Amino acid sequence: MTQGRTTPATPARTVDPVDAVPPIGRLSILSVQHVLAFYAGAVVVPLVISSGLHLDAATTIHLINADLFTCGIATIIQSAGLGPRIGVRLPLIQGVTFTAVSPLIAIGLTASGGQGGNAGLAAMYGSIIAAGILTFLAAPWFARLLRFFPPVVTGTLLTVMGTTLMSVSAGDIVSWGASAPEGSTDAQVAALTIKGLLYALGTLGVILLVQRVFKGFMATIAVLVGLVAATAAALALGDADFSGVAAAAPVGLTSPFFFGIPQFSLAGIVSMAIVMAVTAVETTGDVFATGEVVGKRITPRHIANALRADGLSTLLGGIFNSFPYTCFAQNVGLVRLTQVRSRWVVTAAGGLMILLGLLPKAGAVVAAIPSPVIGGASLAMFASVAVVGIQTLSKVDMHDNRNAVIVSSSIGLALLVTFKPDLAGLMPSWLAILFGSGVTIGSITAIVLNLLFFHVGRQAGPDVARLDGRPVNLEEVNSMDRERFVAAFSPMHAGVTWPAERVWEGLPYESTARLRGAFQDVVLSANGVEQAALTANYRDIVDLILGQGAEADPQAGLDTASLALGEFNDAEAAELRALSEAYHDRFDRPLVMCVERLADRSQLISRGWNRVEASPEREARTTISEIVDIADERFDAMIADANPVRSAWARKFEQLD
Repeated sequence: MTQGRTTPATPARTVDPVDAVPPIGRLSILSVQHVLAFYAGAVVVPLVISSGLHLDAATTIHLINADLFTCGIATIIQSAGLGPRIGVRLPLIQGVTFTAVSPLIAIGLTASGGQGGNAGLAAMYGSIIAAGILTFLAAPWFARLLRFFPPVVTGTLLTVMGTTLMSVSAGDIVSWGASAPEGSTDAQVAALTIKGLLYALGTLGVILLVQRVFKGFMATIAVLVGLVAATAAALALGDADFSGVAAAAPVGLTSPFFFGIPQFSLAGIVSMAIVMAVTAVETTGDVFATGEVVGKRITPRHIANALRADGLSTLLGGIFNSFPYTCFAQNVGLVRLTQVRSRWVVTAAGGLMILLGLLPKAGAVVAAIPSPVIGGASLAMFASVAVVGIQTLSKVDMHDNRNAVIVSSSIGLALLVTFKPDLAGLMPSWLAILFGSGVTIGSITAIVLNLLFFHVGRQAGPDVARLDGRPVNLEEVNSMDRERFVAAFSPMHAGVTWPAERVWEGLPYESTARLRGAFQDVVLSANGVEQAALTANYRDIVDLILGQGAEADPQAGLDTASLALGEFNDAEAAELRALSEAYHDRFDRPLVMCVERLADRSQLISRGWNRVEASPEREARTTISEIVDIADERFDAMIADANPVRSAWARKFEQLD
């Protein structure tokens, strides 16, 4: 009974890191780091729109303050949540999307008769408000399309985001040379460019040094340390100017509809609705990236909640004189880099953004950080986003040429637009939005090619296996001899062939559902000796999660690779080992668990301790059920490798027979 009394306390020791609240000191410093990483990307949109509409300095400052203020509100809505269905409740910063810049300028110029200025702002904000409402209402519908985002699509989206965003870093790094005073010689421009490069490399070097030398809290604020150290060096050398702090107003307030009652035009609303549809794809990619980093399995509910937050935030942007909102990829990279998963750190960063929006002097301090310093820090963060994408693509079968074409074409087009940004200006207005950013065209290419290759056209029945790298459909399976069938399907069960042999004896099967059911039945109906021997062949889930059993069982290693658990800290790893030891002591067999049925790390640990307390008879049945689930997921993986989305539809229809 002693063991039974100690285990109920385990849930208190396994608080999900996403929901954990750091001590106030750590919380404050970590949130400042997020704000610094976010700031440059946030203010560039109002600056570019202001330039395109020829707005005066006072209006530009007002737009920046309104942007920061609403960014803070939007971030709190997304990370902390508002009610049960608004906000994804992950560490995601909300910022204004650059995708909307060109359409918003066009709307403003059209409404002002081509003159620009404040006259076109009311029509611009009317379109933003309408697009926000449409996004909020369409969020559940868009979330149902999650099945169209297999790893080949999500991995490509993340890789495209990371690689294309590096051009933003490059622009910051060379900004001093690019903005050299008129009349500067080539040598002077080169000197300014090299100086900016040195500051960027110095910032990156400090970040790497802190991560290499320190552990724990210091390692998590490496980006902040790099920014502060490089800015201090620039100030000492006369390359940073904080004079704008004294000139800034002490308080800046933005009131709803500051530029007049919104005006609604059909063309503007349609244009912004297209922008928000593209932004929804980017948000989906960011949510998947964050899920991978923090160890959360992303479901349609997460996507719907995130998009509702985007829609509500965009609506607020139209009311408070700001712009459309989406998740910021650079802060996803910061979470990946620091491994600080708490959403409350991001929520606190949202509070700081609101403060910056109300206190222009505080914003002026952040704005004084030299652009090359920001570029050096963002380079590390954007590269981290690309790494998450590469990790996701590692789960994709690249022997299937369709997957390889999706990845290569999407990345190629994204980099084309990134390297040649002037392409958008050469396109008709209806095409300009597609070529407006590498993220946009890369994302849309991945989605469209996935639909084309795996949905459109005649399909020759459900593919249920791959032999010699080739998909095999149900008709071919039914005609297999015993040897080929066992070779194809025995990997579904660890170390034994008798399930596949017995299923073969029941050929032919009228549907993949019947074939799947046959595999389930032969294991559930086996005698106790066979079931015990089968169980002994499986690796303990704790060994697999901690990377100690994948080499011995590569298939099991692939199974666990599909679960977004993130990295366990020392305390969590110790508890996992204690769980495994307790289970072995109680039942003398490995703890077998189907990872596809787990939502996150806390569920893994809590379910494991609950199973330790079960009776031997019940646990024996539970273990066999888990083995059946694992085999079922491996069966699904065979289908997914051959034709993922079509097979997902086929399984839904087969459930009706």
